[in-house]
Amino acid sequence: MSLQLHRPDGKGGLEKRTTQPDDWRTQLQSPRWGSGLRGGRLPRLGNAEMNPTSTAMSVLFWVGLAGLTFVLLIAGYGTGFWK
Repeated sequence: MSLQLHRPDGKGGLEKRTTQPDDWRTQLQSPRWGSGLRGGRLPRLGNAEMNPTSTAMSVLFWVGLAGLTFVLLIAGYGTGFWK
């Protein structure tokens, strides 16, 4: 059984394809993308997994991390922990 002879029925199963399209080129690209859309362009898709961090926030993070590291080193040497 292959998807060439069967297609999804929308309910989790497969239904047998009874007719073959006249033009095989219509099967090469999904009609939902590219030239099938109005204007012939791909849709603008947002990346839900990436929320860019502002430059000021990232600089503040790294400066804060450097400051915390410096304070820990000074406190460690001042108390004799690193000896």
